[in-house]
Amino acid sequence: MYRIFSAIAPRYDFLNTALSFRQDKYWRRFTVEKTGLLPGGYGLDVCCGTGMLAIEHAKMVGPTGKVVGLDFCAAMLAKAKENIARTPYQNNIELTQGNALNLPFAKACFDSATIGFALRNVPDLRQTILEMKRVVRPGGKVVSLELSRPSKVGFKQAYFFYFNFLVPVLGFLVSGVKGPYSYLPASLKNFPPKKEISNIFQKVGLTGVTYYELTGGIVTVHVGTVPKNKNLK
Repeated sequence: MYRIFSAIAPRYDFLNTALSFRQDKYWRRFTVEKTGLLPGGYGLDVCCGTGMLAIEHAKMVGPTGKVVGLDFCAAMLAKAKENIARTPYQNNIELTQGNALNLPFAKACFDSATIGFALRNVPDLRQTILEMKRVVRPGGKVVSLELSRPSKVGFKQAYFFYFNFLVPVLGFLVSGVKGPYSYLPASLKNFPPKKEISNIFQKVGLTGVTYYELTGGIVTVHVGTVPKNKNLK
């Protein structure tokens, strides 16, 4: 997995935007809006990749806020550093290398935590969500942006033809690396459906769990709240 993300890091942002027909920008904005972050807030982006979602956090918290982006892949973090250097938010975003299953942060220290297009890739989905819940203060939000399966007849068939057959070809032609963009559709086939993800959010103790299907259901944003009642686990 480390080698996959290292290989695609240089072209990752371009391909995300191109293959999503620029919808990725809207998805990130929507995701950060659901965090409830306010100016001066403190946000965490788990598996931050090239930093694009962390940059959206920084726009939300403003010059008096702070954002931490964590990823296990050094090449992705290097690309994130480049991206952030082209924004006004260099002093507001801190990047760190670490493990999503064992976040190196104290309990209840963030106002919210997000994860974008990474739940499919972590070794233990439940543990990742549980760790995100642990580091978010009571009343704060845990938010996931992830690929999902559209259900509308007609659109579903067209999308899966594009996603399963054209995306791997286009990804290879642009990146020059074959494996990662063949892995992409395979990872979605093994990923739990959106209602099951909601159940996991609830089982780890998040409350008010809901989800939003975007762009015909090809991505879904799940949102849960860390309970204020300390007796809830």
